[in-house]
Amino acid sequence: MILQALTAYYKTLADKGEISPPGWGLVNVSFVLCINDSGALERVISVQSEQPRGKKMVLAPKSILLPAPVKRSSGVSANFLCDNSSYLLGIDSKGKPERALECFHASKNLHLALLEGMDSPAACAVTSFFQTWQPEQAQNVPALSDHLDEILAGGNLIFRYGGQDVHCDPLIRQAWENHYNTQTDGIQMVCLVTGAYGPVEPVHPSIKNVQGAQSSGAALVSFNAPSFCSYGKEQNLNAPTSKYAAFAYTTALNHLLADRDHVYRMGDTTVVCWARGGGSAYQALFGGACFGSPLSYTANDLQSIVKKLCQGESVLYDETKLDPNMEFYVLGLAPNAARLSVRFFLRNTFGGFLRHIQAHQQRLEIIRPASDKFDAIPIWKLLDETVNQNARDKSPSPILSGEVFRSVLTDTRYPATLLNGVTLRIRAEHRVTRGRAAIVKAYYLQNPNSDVPKEVLTVSLNPDSTHIPYNLGRLFSVLEAIQSAANPGINATIKDKYFNSASATPAHVFPVLLNLAQKHLKKLDGGLRTYYDKELTQLMSKLGEAYPTRLNLPQQGAFQLGYYHQTQARFEKKEEK
Repeated sequence: MILQALTAYYKTLADKGEISPPGWGLVNVSFVLCINDSGALERVISVQSEQPRGKKMVLAPKSILLPAPVKRSSGVSANFLCDNSSYLLGIDSKGKPERALECFHASKNLHLALLEGMDSPAACAVTSFFQTWQPEQAQNVPALSDHLDEILAGGNLIFRYGGQDVHCDPLIRQAWENHYNTQTDGIQMVCLVTGAYGPVEPVHPSIKNVQGAQSSGAALVSFNAPSFCSYGKEQNLNAPTSKYAAFAYTTALNHLLADRDHVYRMGDTTVVCWARGGGSAYQALFGGACFGSPLSYTANDLQSIVKKLCQGESVLYDETKLDPNMEFYVLGLAPNAARLSVRFFLRNTFGGFLRHIQAHQQRLEIIRPASDKFDAIPIWKLLDETVNQNARDKSPSPILSGEVFRSVLTDTRYPATLLNGVTLRIRAEHRVTRGRAAIVKAYYLQNPNSDVPKEVLTVSLNPDSTHIPYNLGRLFSVLEAIQSAANPGINATIKDKYFNSASATPAHVFPVLLNLAQKHLKKLDGGLRTYYDKELTQLMSKLGEAYPTRLNLPQQGAFQLGYYHQTQARFEKKEEK
């Protein structure tokens, strides 16, 4: 299904002229070899430009549409009109001159076979270059001297003749396309993508720009061991894909991954999305709704747009009419050595995905501190709530990231590991943040539990709730407030010492805390003491005659929500004053 969806997307983009045609692809180029009529190298020009990478500027190659490069393994295989120094100059810095010569001769044979005898000055110049170039004398060529070290360090080279890049010559382009389209050697089988019978591609082009994968690219479809193969088939003949389909799906996926504005990260997972009918507006709105990516719309405008789409109405967004019934895809890829692992692949209508995201955000909705600038909590921030921010590796669990993302977009149960991760962080840090409280609330709304009734799963404080664990959490917050009022500027409160035990074994802890609170109340003036006495009396009346001996995990979640709600209600009152 993934290959079919990507191939269909390629066709959509190709029909609009927004993607390279078969036989062509974007290649990173560092240098241009300028040659004259006789094929002599006159000079070398760098086409690299400074681009930001992290906190510094680095030289980056230029991306140019060129004849599609071959997929190399360990053998010698030349590219047409664009390659590294081993193939175009016969030199390298790896200390393997014999292999460099072998690469040069392979490139020479390819170019002579395609260009020799053509009625094109540019083609004649290239053939003359290969016929006269002597790799053993390359380091003595004056035109190479200024850039020799950089060329040997790596990077692709192209030819330029008469002020024009050779690959732009119409006759040469036609020669390449004829060559590409007539390569029908190899085994013929039924393509699993198109269903057509014809030659299949034994090795598919590489996928680039996946975080953590090899910079040279990784394979989405690959078989390299006998245990993966069947019926005596080798390589990708185990998943027969036609030449066109292999080119189409890899080109479409590389096109998506190269669009940095619409590529999203979750842990080690790289996420791309696309609409079957094309159009970046779908991707941008999805990124804003799901990942909190910056948009040119206000939060209220975005909510209004999403609401209309969820109701099945078409909406004009960035001068594009968005159809809620448009088929939409989300693909998550993770690195796995020289290959890619599919973390998830989800398909739905665009409006269907937005409805699930909206339902998720409604479950997460909870009173927020004034210091929290997020109107809605994006998925990446939720996952951060499960991570120790003092650890060297602050990445959330890759498996958890995929499970949470899938549960959000399919509107199914949240994974238990999400709640467990948040619970561990609360126990370790004794902090119930907005994100953690929101996760607890959303988890039990989506995964109902009788020990956490809906009366406690509210956006803000529910003063009428009679649920004992919830009110114990509220009581703990009031006791902490009394201690802080009695000891202004205190560095550590009862939360740092007693929060975990109070939420797990309240019968052992609360008598101690209430006794401590009586001592703190004596330090307060009359009005404040009366206020807190009243608060304590109201809460104690909801707890019955005895404290619970033990609270289970769901009940501890209710305790955490009660604590968070009561604390935020107190802060709200301070802000109003």
